[in-house]
Amino acid sequence: MAERIVTSKDVQLWSEDFGDPADPTVLLVTGGNLTAMSWPTEFVERLVADGLHVIRYDHWGVGRSTGWDPAERPYSYLRLAADAVAVLDGWDVERAHFVGMSMGTVLCQLVALDHPGRMLSMSMMLGGALDVDFPGNIRRAFAGEPSADGLPLPQERFLEALAVMNEEVDGPEAELERRVRRWKLFSGDETAFDEADFRRWEQQAIDHSGALTEPQVHYAVQPPPRERAPELRDVRVPTLVIQAMQDPIAPPPHGRHLAGLIPGAELVEIEGMGHALPRSVHPPLAEAVLKHVRRVG
Repeated sequence: MAERIVTSKDVQLWSEDFGDPADPTVLLVTGGNLTAMSWPTEFVERLVADGLHVIRYDHWGVGRSTGWDPAERPYSYLRLAADAVAVLDGWDVERAHFVGMSMGTVLCQLVALDHPGRMLSMSMMLGGALDVDFPGNIRRAFAGEPSADGLPLPQERFLEALAVMNEEVDGPEAELERRVRRWKLFSGDETAFDEADFRRWEQQAIDHSGALTEPQVHYAVQPPPRERAPELRDVRVPTLVIQAMQDPIAPPPHGRHLAGLIPGAELVEIEGMGHALPRSVHPPLAEAVLKHVRRVG
């Protein structure tokens, strides 16, 4: 395992790798406002044990990567996608298997549109298609309004988690407890959730970033270019979409909708999985990703 600072224009991105660089590379692209530690090392090690070289990194403005107030200097989803490609450049990797979750799902789609030659494949989970107005859907869910696109709105469990995320707490213990409660709501009740795991992972994220409070910077990033969604029909990158069946943010059939936009995309549904990566979902999740990677070769 090695750490490396990668330059993407005027941004310094922290990254680290696992496994043998001679093996095929998997680039893990995490969600908004999350550090690279949101990919549990236990999950990463499952991929490495199957002969893969894995890289995880901090997005712009999060963890140990540099950033600024986007209200003063706008930052876009297109820049975040270009950052992912810059991480490959920094590790001298020509092509990689991209695995994205939550916001990382949208970033994978943008890389597939603008940098398809850098992708061996992409696997996407816990997110939705480029044409879905997730910020607007959250507002509609709070207001009790219907969906504008016919897809399910974020569920009540997600709205409860947002309230937990906005709580003011005092001290490290209270902050850890708040974060674990948030992940419990995200995960749901249909799969095993180990609070000790999430407490340890969140402590790692705090130690990694050197800050007790969680970043909010990605809420102010310019919206993704939804108008480019029709271009997905021309994507030829081998694609896997993983639908977490208890995801309160992108519940079924969001995954089926995304898979339907990309020719040849495969859909895998994981029962009981919510918008989190508890250890109980690592086996089926790793199996789905590894099967897709092996199929691509």
